[in-house]
Amino acid sequence: MGLSWTEAVRGFGRYLRIERSLSPNSVDAYLNDVGKLQDYIADHKAGVLPADLNYGDLSDFIASVNDAESSARTQARLISGIRSFCRYMLTEGVITDDPSAMLESPRTGMKLPEVLTVEEIDRMVSSIDLSIQEGHRNRAIIETMYGCGLRVSELVNMRLTDIHRREGFVSVTGKGNKQRLVPLGSVALREIDNYMDRRATLPAIIDQNILFLNRRGKRLSRVMIFNIIKDTAQAAGIGKTISPHTLRHSFATHLVEGGADLRAVQEMLGHESITTTEIYTHIDRSYLRDTLLMYHPRSKHK
Repeated sequence: MGLSWTEAVRGFGRYLRIERSLSPNSVDAYLNDVGKLQDYIADHKAGVLPADLNYGDLSDFIASVNDAESSARTQARLISGIRSFCRYMLTEGVITDDPSAMLESPRTGMKLPEVLTVEEIDRMVSSIDLSIQEGHRNRAIIETMYGCGLRVSELVNMRLTDIHRREGFVSVTGKGNKQRLVPLGSVALREIDNYMDRRATLPAIIDQNILFLNRRGKRLSRVMIFNIIKDTAQAAGIGKTISPHTLRHSFATHLVEGGADLRAVQEMLGHESITTTEIYTHIDRSYLRDTLLMYHPRSKHK
């Protein structure tokens, strides 16, 4: 008898965590996708085991999701999850041919991320009340995220020993536990130093080596970072819908607009593929086009 769905899903989870070193959130997302496939097979093609899956089974499943949710992005994400599941089964010898190889992802279009201007970031930083306990911490968080282009998970796990002051770099542990060195500017370092004076006054420090802590001396959660950024933007009178990732996008966009080498930006962001980084050239081109339409004498309507 072939591998059961329970055994296959459990093994897939281990593969994602150990072999691919994915974050818990990514693992949950992939397992959720495969869980939907499992439910579909149980309802419509009872008795089909993971090793029995064929292209028809997978395309029927994707079509059923498309009918129900009519979202190209949802469909593309599901296909990505199913392909990973099939690659796992190939690796383990459960199957000899990949039934997902012929699946075609829908065109989702390029969605350019929201970006803040330098002036808007300055307004956010200036709006923070330094008289409150968390003021210097929140200012240091914003300057570090914008100054280094960090993901939320990278920020909350940033350690004191990751900061190399003399060299002017910070060690960042990104996706897949891959480490990279990112330049740490003087403004971010100054705000970190200001925060460290307040950090030392906390009643207790549980996570000694973690840089950014809450009032109880523990590392901040991702949700807390989201709330800090959202509240600070609101206090600064910024109407854009932003998140912590907006600071990362702004970091990259401002570098590209300033003429930074795309490979250097890729390295600082921790992107595996240069293709991912290239989205910021499109943002830059959009900015350039808007500038031309606004100021060039031949672009104005008579």
